[in-house]
Amino acid sequence: MRNISVKDIEKKVAELCIKANLSLPEDLESCIKCKASDERSEVGRNVFSDIIDNINVARDETIPICQDTGMAVIFLEIGQDVHFVDGVLYEAINRGVAKGYTDGYLRKSIVSDPIERINTNDNTPAVIHTKIVEGDKVKIVVAPKGFGSENMSALKMMTPSATLEEIIDFVVDTVQNAGSNPCPPIVVGVGIGGDFESCAYNAKKALCRPVSIRNPKAIYSDLENKMLDKINKLGIGPQGFGGSVTALAVNIEQSPTHIAGLPVAVNIGCHVTRHAEDVI
Repeated sequence: MRNISVKDIEKKVAELCIKANLSLPEDLESCIKCKASDERSEVGRNVFSDIIDNINVARDETIPICQDTGMAVIFLEIGQDVHFVDGVLYEAINRGVAKGYTDGYLRKSIVSDPIERINTNDNTPAVIHTKIVEGDKVKIVVAPKGFGSENMSALKMMTPSATLEEIIDFVVDTVQNAGSNPCPPIVVGVGIGGDFESCAYNAKKALCRPVSIRNPKAIYSDLENKMLDKINKLGIGPQGFGGSVTALAVNIEQSPTHIAGLPVAVNIGCHVTRHAEDVI
């Protein structure tokens, strides 16, 4: 058994909140720069140039890469041989989020109630997903999620009679309906299988996978490629000004499901699909 102080978790969450909001993952930044040369529209290439300038300025000036610094989504993988000490884990995580958003001068966007709309003034509470794994370490992924893209997401409870083409069409139609709202070029997270809520979880988790890595199962990697191709033929283009690059990647995560079910969820991430991680 390994003791880990929740104070260390708090400190790390604060650091990751700031890091994720100031710079993109290396693979995503590399993908953006690569796709810029693939864009056939002159206006689209100019937009890519602005996006790349913004990435560089945010890093150099240590300012947020996007004004919407998002709702803090935390993915935890906790080794079953870990024992937390010095306090309550979830309280420590939320203290870390509050510290990161305050010390990092990040916009605080969370309201305490969806109807009353009163700002909590520290960007808490976070959305926390916990998974128990082998070992004595804790992996923390902080994924700030802006709502320009989050609002464009969708879930459909399909039946097993649905064809692969119908699955592809649902994902593509979701992107088409989103148009310019999620600030393309986008990253598309897709969850297939599970049940209502786990399908949506998989779609969100998929956005944290490197855009350079395809699903290890051939049937899903093929779907990723077909979806990406169809999405980029929509012509929405960078920031919706038209062009050949509407999406940077499609990432699919799948789960076992019921014999009567085939849920499919789409969680859209803008070109600033942020996430940062570390292991304690």
